[in-house]
Amino acid sequence: MQVTAIACSLPKQEQVPLSRWSRADLARRVAQDPTLPHISASTVGRWLKAERLRPWRYHAWQHIHDPVSFLQRARPVLHNYGQAQALLRQGIWLLSLDEKTSIQAREGEQPPRPARPGKLALHEARYHRRGARHLFAGLSVADGKVYGTCRSRKCFVDFQTFVQQKIIPEAARRQVHTVIFILDNGTTHAPKRLEGWLREQERVGQEQLHFQVHWLPPNASWLDQIEIWFSLLQRKHLQPNHFPSTDALEASLYEYIAYYNQTAKPIKWTYTVEKLEQKLGKHL
Repeated sequence: MQVTAIACSLPKQEQVPLSRWSRADLARRVAQDPTLPHISASTVGRWLKAERLRPWRYHAWQHIHDPVSFLQRARPVLHNYGQAQALLRQGIWLLSLDEKTSIQAREGEQPPRPARPGKLALHEARYHRRGARHLFAGLSVADGKVYGTCRSRKCFVDFQTFVQQKIIPEAARRQVHTVIFILDNGTTHAPKRLEGWLREQERVGQEQLHFQVHWLPPNASWLDQIEIWFSLLQRKHLQPNHFPSTDALEASLYEYIAYYNQTAKPIKWTYTVEKLEQKLGKHL
């Protein structure tokens, strides 16, 4: 069927300046062909439904350029995710760390109004910008607890401060002997500087606490568990956004972390080394 063939092509291949097809746009494209009968958008919709085609939807995918290197870096991360609770019982604490940058403090011209019977909650669309903060956060993989600190900058020294003020004291409280960081390759973490600084922290602590770092493969934020928590933070706390100042934003973020930790649970991580190896097998 010609309609199906067009729906299975990109609009630009049909000289149509769109990124995705809709029912109406497909009907319009068919109408331009004198060899085809006139059909309505609703008819196109019924045909597409029968063919289980939805060309207006799309799924983002990322090509892995170096499967061997990707697997080499991802394997220890996935292995440790599966062993996090056992590692913690052995005194090894696994943490997924990153920062959520440029969290805006936006003050609506009117305060939010709660929902009422038959009416949605209301949030003022017009707002004033009151500044922004960066949230450095770490997720304890074994139990789901989150630790965070807000900073006005996002430099390596700010990441150092986060580790010194939040992670090292918590490691001492938990009485662990080793902390494993899972990190991406962002400049804030300064890969060339971080491991040397961590060795210095070991010497300062008289070798009572050791650090290891597992660097994620490039463009692999989907392997970073803290990103899942950032998504929850965005959906449950930051949308809609109404904060009269950056101080109010910081206080609210700390309150949310404390609230979340009251019922925190480890993320049910199901993506294993075996699944990744199967996925990359044809490329190795």
